[in-house]
Order: sequence, then C-alpha cells, then structure tokens
Amino acid sequence: QVQLVESGGGLVQPGGSLRLSCAASGSNFRLNAMGWYRQAPGKERELVASITTGGMTKYADSVKGRFTISRDNAQNTVSLQMNSLKPEDTAVYYCNFKSLITSFEVWGQGTLVTVSL
Repeated sequence: QVQLVESGGGLVQPGGSLRLSCAASGSNFRLNAMGWYRQAPGKERELVASITTGGMTKYADSVKGRFTISRDNAQNTVSLQMNSLKPEDTAVYYCNFKSLITSFEVWGQGTLVTVSL
C-alpha cells in the first residue's frame, strides 16, 4: 500500500518562499502522477501542480511562473517550490499519488500553508 509522507508548510510572509515535499513509499505503480492540491476554507479542492513519471506537468493558472514542481522517479518523491507567495495561496495543501494505469489514488494528510504578515 502506498503511503505519502508530507513535509514543509508553515507560516510565511507575502513574497516569501516555501518548499513542500512528499514521498511515496511502498509504491509499485511505475506509471503515475504525483502532485499537490489545495483547499481553502469554503472552497473546493483544486489542483495546484502535478507531474507524471513521463515529466508532463500541469499548473493552475494562478501559480504559473511562481511555483515549480519536480520529482525523483526512482524514489517517487515530489517537491513543490513555492515562490512569491501571496495571501491567496493560503490553504491546506494535499499531496496526491495516482496510478495512470489503474487510477489507484492516495492522499496525504495535508499540510497548512499560511501566507500572512
């Protein structure tokens, strides 16, 4: 069974940076996508960024040019470098792992990112 271990998150000032990381352990799904979703109070969970084992990336329009997602396929780890953070980025960020073959999906527990003075 895949387990996701998230790290990062916290309080940062507007314009600052944070790096989120997520490691998928016990995974035998070589063709997969890993990414980060976020959910703010009163809003639906939305995709922030994702990356497949093939290197295909996808970003929310609101974070393009500010966030960068990367991964290590050998270890099934994914990182999200978040720069130029804005208060609107405040949300609980969830790591996601999904098999591209079976659609098997696992979610992390979530980590809170707060952008505020």
